Amino acid sequence: MSASFNAIVAEEVDGKTVAQFKSMDLVDLPDEPVLVDVAYSTINYKDGLAVSGAAPICRRLPLICGIDLAGTVVESSDSAYRPGDQVLVNGYGLSEVHNGGYSQKQRIRPEWIVRIPDGMSAYETMALGTAGYTSMLCVQGLQDLGVKPEDGPVLVTGAAGGVGTVAVSLLAGLGYEVHASTGRVDEQGEFLRGLGAAALVPRQELARDCKPLEQELWAGVVDTVGDKVLATAIAQTKYEGVVTACGLAGGAGLASSVMPFILRGVTLRGIDSVQASQQRRQRAWDALAATMNREHLASLSKTVAMSEVPALAAKILAGEVAGRLVVDVNR
Repeated sequence: MSASFNAIVAEEVDGKTVAQFKSMDLVDLPDEPVLVDVAYSTINYKDGLAVSGAAPICRRLPLICGIDLAGTVVESSDSAYRPGDQVLVNGYGLSEVHNGGYSQKQRIRPEWIVRIPDGMSAYETMALGTAGYTSMLCVQGLQDLGVKPEDGPVLVTGAAGGVGTVAVSLLAGLGYEVHASTGRVDEQGEFLRGLGAAALVPRQELARDCKPLEQELWAGVVDTVGDKVLATAIAQTKYEGVVTACGLAGGAGLASSVMPFILRGVTLRGIDSVQASQQRRQRAWDALAATMNREHLASLSKTVAMSEVPALAAKILAGEVAGRLVVDVNR
């Protein structure tokens, strides 16, 4: 086994966080029980913040970036995992306080690991990544609280982004009438309709100051944007509808009112993908393996080399990336 490998490492340079390629050795990795040959990672908005240094995502330095990884176990001192096992990891502080997936090798804790479901490849798991897994958590949040296709339309905000595109595909495949909101209707409208969106909602119709209660439109909402978009979506949610909130691309504020909650019985369900239990994670990944439209997934994703990640980080923050980028860490 080669002891040297490549990684993208965030370090402090002249008082700023800078992520750059480095050659590393196995001795540089933490002393964790499971060693994985990483095959793929992916790029999320959070990765863009970490790699660009635009926000203090990496809370200790130096640190290997990348919040996702998928690969093959090559060594394990934990009896639950053996060489050859196909595994993935999302969240759990990767790229925040623990070394992440932009690395050809990584040592990880067994309690972080999800087994890649039968019939799903490592590539497909990273074509989905944290974004796709979060999408399924949102969909299951709606289902668990009783939102059914016959209840009416489901709104997906930030629909051209990583979470949004997968959510549109999943919900449409499950028989829901999906209304996709994006600030790029002209550019992405045809693409979103191809994923199953029944209607398009320009972002500006939601990104505004709203009334405490507005016309009831949505049986459910998957919100990735936050702030005014989330507030308007809540105000438009039907009686006993459910809003799942998982992102803040538009801001962390929420200028809403209690009226939708006490007069319409609306439920606001927060979705956390980072610290979710292994049981919840495995349930989500198993459901993705069973329900994800493989043709849609292929159209949503493309492969990029790890060497391209620094440049792509700036593009994802500028909103110039649609769909999913799978990072081949061996390129």
